[in-house]
Amino acid sequence: MIEGSISVVFVEDDDRLRAGTVQALQLEGFAVAAFPAATAALREINSDFDGVVVSDVRLPVLDGIEFFARIRQIDPDIPVIFTTAHGDVSMAVNSMKEGAADFFTKPYAIERLARSVRQAADRRKLLLENRRLRSQLEGSTRAGWMGSSAVASRTERIVREVAQTDADLLVSGAPGTGKSHVARLVHDLSPRRNRPFVVLDPGVFANEEANVLVYGRDPSVALSRSGIIERASGGTLVIEAVENIPARDRPRLISLVDHRNFIALGADRPRNVDIRIIGTTTTRRAEDDDVPARDRGLEDRLSGITVTLPRLFERRDDIPELFRMFVAEFERSLERSAADLTEVEWHHLVSHDWPGNLRELRTFAQNFVLGLTRLAQPATQGAEGASLHALVANFERTLLEDAMRRTGGSVAEIQRNLNIPRKTLYDKLAKYGLQARNFRS
Repeated sequence: MIEGSISVVFVEDDDRLRAGTVQALQLEGFAVAAFPAATAALREINSDFDGVVVSDVRLPVLDGIEFFARIRQIDPDIPVIFTTAHGDVSMAVNSMKEGAADFFTKPYAIERLARSVRQAADRRKLLLENRRLRSQLEGSTRAGWMGSSAVASRTERIVREVAQTDADLLVSGAPGTGKSHVARLVHDLSPRRNRPFVVLDPGVFANEEANVLVYGRDPSVALSRSGIIERASGGTLVIEAVENIPARDRPRLISLVDHRNFIALGADRPRNVDIRIIGTTTTRRAEDDDVPARDRGLEDRLSGITVTLPRLFERRDDIPELFRMFVAEFERSLERSAADLTEVEWHHLVSHDWPGNLRELRTFAQNFVLGLTRLAQPATQGAEGASLHALVANFERTLLEDAMRRTGGSVAEIQRNLNIPRKTLYDKLAKYGLQARNFRS
């Protein structure tokens, strides 16, 4: 096999046609594995297959359409090109609607087939590369946005367990706690990770064409158009801010949740859709108790599994770590280095209650990188929310954590840099749960 050549699984029961086509494809530079039947070809195909399947429609034992269905069970994104006699064109066209890459009527020109194979292989290569990148991101998605406190670790564990199910869920939390991010994380960690991730924002219902935007237009009515729901097919649909969905639009969404089908504009029958639905909702505050009650039918249907996100002040230990993460993000995007924290900025960081949660902390980090936090940050006397002991402990923990990160977990080097007795250093590392092995690359 030529190094770097495109792999082709070719299935054709006509011996002479199979032999001639294999030779022609090999002359085009393809690495061809040929089979007279689909059952044998299936053994060559797995979810990591990086090539293209070319198959006849009419085959013994297992025909091309059933072969295609089996391939889609392995990986729905494996490109399949059909070759067909004239009488089977309608079957090939239907398979194209189901996701086949292309089809050719016999006799076909090898040059055209080769061009189609190369195009399909390029798309497959890009898709697999994106999967690998996402897999690497998943491997590095540990605390990240969450932090490493007991509260954050517990929330993260729940999110990872929920992601492995295919059940609908509701993500609840105060403004700025990261509900949209968690919805995306659940999708990225789920078996649907390589399928569409589509967000339905309640603002779309203010549009006069909301029904078309959400549910689409049937081909029987002028120009067909797929809606938001149909674009999520096979993947995850996120209904943002469920509590803001207008009352008049809730019944159709409730029907979608209950039955997994919808009726496009102009259609005379429901269209089934395979989706996981995640709703996000903002936790009500005590001062909102006098707000008129609304129909909670949609929330109730999604709340069989509910992930409630903590407010930032409930996990103060995470604030320095999250702040460093946001600062690093803005240093990269703004292409500038942040100055050292001043005492006033540090005091604000560890004593402020952060009512805007992660969103407010992220904005503070951006302003810090831009140097704006020093323009009007007078030192506050007697700030609420943190005692002197807590401030000192937070500062000490952050100092040790930074030292561990800079030295790659070298206790001896930290001892020299901080001029601290070894036993004292070990006691403090144990006090803050810092282990050298976690900082070694």
